[in-house]
Amino acid sequence: MITIYTAPSCTSCKKAKKWLTDHEIDYDERNIMSSPLSTNEVKHILEKCDDGIESLISSRNRFVKSLEVDFEELSLSEAVTIISKNPQILRRPIIMDNKRLHIGYNEEEIRAFLPRSVRVLENGGIRLRNAI
Repeated sequence: MITIYTAPSCTSCKKAKKWLTDHEIDYDERNIMSSPLSTNEVKHILEKCDDGIESLISSRNRFVKSLEVDFEELSLSEAVTIISKNPQILRRPIIMDNKRLHIGYNEEEIRAFLPRSVRVLENGGIRLRNAI
């Protein structure tokens, strides 16, 4: 099952949810503003991040700037605690299942959540159209 972590005013979250719904992909939604992530949940997400904390934090976010914290200087446990207490600093949406993690909304990259059989069929159709 796919879980999508969202915030109510997040435009990218709305786009991602619409994309999942349009492609008939079931998901569980979690509003991280009303139900912040626990430190264990943050660690679990970080385990799947290729680029570590930097890929999870919205560096241009005014809340991040107001914290006046250099995440590169913090220990992992300090960073996880700050993230857990300040969910507004996270990039959104965070979309994950047992195997994959995607942060932000990118229509090409979110396609990884389509079932393999659907991706194969769609890719075959694209190749056929390009050949014609």
